[in-house]
Amino acid sequence: MRIRPIAESDLDSLQALARETGVGFTSLPDTREFLASKIATAISAFAERTPVDRRLYLFVLEDEASGELAGCCAIEGQVGREVPFYHYRLGTLAHSSVQLDLHRTIDTLFLSSDHTGDAEVASLFLRPPYRGADRRHQRNGALLSMMRWLFMAEFRDQFPDKVLAEMRGVFDERGKSPFWECLGSHFFPVDFDEADRLTGLGQKSFIGELMPKFPIYTPFLSEAARACIGQVHTDTRPALAMLKKEGLRWEGFIDIFDGGPTVEAYIDDVRGVRKSRRCRVEIQAGRELPAGRPRWLAANANMAGFRAAWVARGPDEDDTITLSEQEAQRLEVVAGDSLRVLDTEETP
Repeated sequence: MRIRPIAESDLDSLQALARETGVGFTSLPDTREFLASKIATAISAFAERTPVDRRLYLFVLEDEASGELAGCCAIEGQVGREVPFYHYRLGTLAHSSVQLDLHRTIDTLFLSSDHTGDAEVASLFLRPPYRGADRRHQRNGALLSMMRWLFMAEFRDQFPDKVLAEMRGVFDERGKSPFWECLGSHFFPVDFDEADRLTGLGQKSFIGELMPKFPIYTPFLSEAARACIGQVHTDTRPALAMLKKEGLRWEGFIDIFDGGPTVEAYIDDVRGVRKSRRCRVEIQAGRELPAGRPRWLAANANMAGFRAAWVARGPDEDDTITLSEQEAQRLEVVAGDSLRVLDTEETP
């Protein structure tokens, strides 16, 4: 299993992934023309033909044995530069009465664009057949999630100070969002799926035009809707746990449609960025790969030909890493090249 940049030939496979993602996965709509455009945008970004504030890096997880795509993930260079990037910010208003000797604080939601210009890690999806604990599928989700920190660390000058991740919110057994049903549905003359699809296509101007400009008092929402604020979809819990381990935290921003949390951090404080390091490659022919849980993550230093994968061993004391021929081929490196590596089980 290895990570590589998406290619034009991946369009059919990417659309198949989009059909598997399910409701609420905004960034990968099942629209072939849009997906083709997204691939072209990513190819331009990896070739460094696009300004850094407009780059979208889209990666795929490739099964070398079958050649099929097992999943995908992305990094948005800077959000909100071309189209608005909205959230609700959870705040507090204080009310007091001297006459009644009462003081109350009430939670509120404000429409916000506070994250404009931040980087975003997004579009992480791993197909169900590639989830599991057997050796072939070990830690595929972690590979998809954590390789983005190695990419950002290696090309640090291409990114701003902060990074965020939007988490899919709660949906009930009918596939409905209680948060949307109570709030968004009253302001948009479309259903959740259509609003979500338009947002995924980058058509977001209707949000600022139709959403209320004044704070929303959360006690006016239903109990079910309030329970969604800052909570994640069941399938999203593993991804959120990995992001929290890297140091991303919820600071009170939520998705305006489903109420899911947005977690964030300064890029230089993210564990995968802070703890990764460069080392020099050596290759040992005939070296056997040990069995067991993969621990070391490695990525090459070639943006256009970026590759990332698990490797069996970490570097030695002089920052030299010895790879098997198979590992070197997977990462597309030769002796003397640089690799960025990360011990994913090192204490934060």
